[in-house]
Amino acid sequence: MAIPGFGEIAEQLRRSTVLIHSGGRGLGSGVICSSNGVLVTNAHVVRSTRPAVQLWDGREFEASVQSRDPWRDLAELRIDAVNLPAASVADSSQVRPGELAIAIGNPMGFVGALATGVIHGVGPLRGLGSQNWVQAEVLLAPGNSGGPLADARGKIVGINTMVAGRLALAIPSNAVRDFLSAIPSDGRLGVTVHPAFIPSPVSRAKTFGLVVLEVEPKSPAGRASLLPGDILLGSEEQRFASPEDLARALKGSGPRLLLLEFLRGDYQRVRRVAVQLGEQLPRRSPVAA
Repeated sequence: MAIPGFGEIAEQLRRSTVLIHSGGRGLGSGVICSSNGVLVTNAHVVRSTRPAVQLWDGREFEASVQSRDPWRDLAELRIDAVNLPAASVADSSQVRPGELAIAIGNPMGFVGALATGVIHGVGPLRGLGSQNWVQAEVLLAPGNSGGPLADARGKIVGINTMVAGRLALAIPSNAVRDFLSAIPSDGRLGVTVHPAFIPSPVSRAKTFGLVVLEVEPKSPAGRASLLPGDILLGSEEQRFASPEDLARALKGSGPRLLLLEFLRGDYQRVRRVAVQLGEQLPRRSPVAA
């Protein structure tokens, strides 16, 4: 069944979608959030401090990273441009299964590629923490990350992030709104982590942990001698059950100590380290949390 005005809707979405080059051959997508140069994309798309952004009309800009939340996998960028075609945003709490879904992005370098499908649901997924996802039966590929998932009116309902089985997962637009309006925190640890379940050496039970993939030099984690491969288990107050638990442990302002429990090599020995937070840090790399 033909949708009246679908061609115009798709074209407007393309104009509100950007191509992002960030380190090596890495390509991703982003969405224009305001006409004065504010963009949003996935945090994992932004792998350099000054990513290059290409607009629908071919213009290229060097972007600055304004803020980054690796727990929700979001990053805010800014370019020196005005009168940009900003995307319209919908209330993701009103999205219902069975609605039409439209994805725009730059998969495998194909600029402005369009894919359509239907919304499967909105909510959390097992193994991915407690956060909600807009789940859609839409075909995505590398390069779609950071691009828009829209409804039949062309309004953004989510930011495409990953694929789980046959489903495309997008960060709900309401969570994106909260991210863009949040006041920055000084609670940066300086690590990139990945959730994992660690087998117990004495039972069949598995323990949740956050595997450290990268440590930013001269960050709180770096000064505390945390290393890639370490597994963060929790703080002095609670064990981690999701990446959001670490984000909550980092909240606060001013100089303070955070006591972390972690594993290094030996799964039977829990180590502890005190990390100094709240100091002014050199912002060398946007890949750190």
